[in-house]
Amino acid sequence: MLKSFRDVLEADKEGGTKKLAISSAEKKDIDLLGKAAAAGLVMPCLIGDGKVMEGMIKGTPLASLEHEIMNEKKPDKALSMAIGLIREGRADMLMQGAVKQQMLLDAVMDVKKGLRQGKLASCVSVFGLPKPEKLIFVTDTFINNRPNLAEKQLILEHAVRLAGVLEIEAPKIAALAAIEQINLSIPSTLDAAILSKMSERRQFGNAIVEGPLDIDCALSKTAAERKGLQSVVTGDVDIYLAPEIDTGLLLAEALVFFGKMRTVGAIMGTANPVILNLPFVREEDRMVEIAIAVLVCKKGKNDA
Repeated sequence: MLKSFRDVLEADKEGGTKKLAISSAEKKDIDLLGKAAAAGLVMPCLIGDGKVMEGMIKGTPLASLEHEIMNEKKPDKALSMAIGLIREGRADMLMQGAVKQQMLLDAVMDVKKGLRQGKLASCVSVFGLPKPEKLIFVTDTFINNRPNLAEKQLILEHAVRLAGVLEIEAPKIAALAAIEQINLSIPSTLDAAILSKMSERRQFGNAIVEGPLDIDCALSKTAAERKGLQSVVTGDVDIYLAPEIDTGLLLAEALVFFGKMRTVGAIMGTANPVILNLPFVREEDRMVEIAIAVLVCKKGKNDA
């Protein structure tokens, strides 16, 4: 089981280098890719204005490392070219450069020309918990606004799949809601209860889902027992399944900005890993995002 971002980076020391495609890279991307290439994680393929790319690379560590430049001055065509390389098996993962986020997501989610593999993709935010040292996940934090029950099932399965990549074989999942009791007027409590029942019947493999859980029951076994809840999940959660994106994104941002926790993001449900420039991920932690994408490639567990 990987317990920290350090463990993730260490886990990637063995195995082959993966090819990373990026369109319209910026200077900060060049610096990051130089570090990732030096660490043996990726071989960057930069798609954009060739002269601009060469100018940015000159004098950086990446200049002396293996890389590829493909000339295409128009950002939309450069992005299409990057996705095409992945669809053709000539690259392993996609990273966002200067292309606007919505433009990238629209291209990635395109059913015919993009990378979406199943019915939906989702974002899993991975946090490094210092005490006890462990990785915890919050999902969905970026893509699906108001998922229905069937979509929540897929979002949960994506997170379980990522947990497996990070060697968490029997993740404990809190299906969050406003209260810990089933209330017919609060749909999220019904969804959580159904997902919990599905877990009892092993529809999520070794994963254990408990819900509905409010945040204090999820975080504290004592609080849960005070409210009459007995579960191996309470107080030892690996994955927090948010009822909708408002909760997921706000929880992730609160952990970062109020709790000062480090986080990285992973997009699941695409045929190949996609690395976004998420606003709440520190620049120094983006190497971990690349490392997770490489692990996903090696273990072949990104698709739905």
